[in-house]
Amino acid sequence: MTTAAPPRARRAETEHGWWEAVAPPIAPALAPHVVSYYGFAESTAAVERRRELPIGAVVMIVGFGPRLDVRYPHLPGRDLRARSFLAGLHDTWCVVESPRSQACIQVNLTPLGAQRLLGTAMHELTNRVVALADLLGPDADRLEERLGTARDWPERFAVLEQTLARRLTDAAPAAPDVAWALERLRAEGGRTPVAALCETVGCSRRHLERRFRDHVGLSPKSYARVLRFERATGRLGRGDGALWHDRSAVAERGRWGALAVECGYFDQAHMNRDFRALAGLSPGELTSAAAPPDGAPAG
Repeated sequence: MTTAAPPRARRAETEHGWWEAVAPPIAPALAPHVVSYYGFAESTAAVERRRELPIGAVVMIVGFGPRLDVRYPHLPGRDLRARSFLAGLHDTWCVVESPRSQACIQVNLTPLGAQRLLGTAMHELTNRVVALADLLGPDADRLEERLGTARDWPERFAVLEQTLARRLTDAAPAAPDVAWALERLRAEGGRTPVAALCETVGCSRRHLERRFRDHVGLSPKSYARVLRFERATGRLGRGDGALWHDRSAVAERGRWGALAVECGYFDQAHMNRDFRALAGLSPGELTSAAAPPDGAPAG
């Protein structure tokens, strides 16, 4: 299986080194299970530290370079050092430190795509990062090795797609009730009341929360909160769970109230509280925070 079109690539030289990011179209067989994936490599003169923000996807990093350090300054005992890992859904932030060079592919999985890929209860991964080998077994080591010896990015993506497709083909089907509820939450940007979801599905709030706990990792209310936050950070030029830099978004600073309403918050105070909880910063502080060079994702 190969991608349908050549991947889009960006490369830039900076005062501290260089970076490149390569984003292919999603292979059709993976589209129901994967939000996006991209390859990233960089060489810098210093250690890079990035504040990673919650998104509505499960993030899998497959590295074929040095190990990365994932740190939770506010959650003791959850730090991890690994080349490849998977991060379950989060409703808080963490910091990723990378050495002077790195190379990896990041896969953003839908919650149900991750559940099918792993075959595990997703609440066990909530607000945690786990070494990929502990979840995928020998497949993780083989994937790392094959990506590291591949000739170029197209070959790496072909290897990745083959591995994911094989595991997903053998997986149990997704839970239809949870799939429907997730789709409605995403389609409405987290605005749908949980009571409305329960009424349509025909179940109690407690039942739906149990289903989400096993298949998603967050409750419907918490997942909706993350979706609102993801929309807001996207409007501020901070996408994909990392601090992307978009100077044109600075204009948003003067209209926080309008942004809050647009993204489904009750008011600006509601948005500020969620930013403090999920990012550890206010919207203004997040907009002003240091970020990677223009266009470079935090891998």
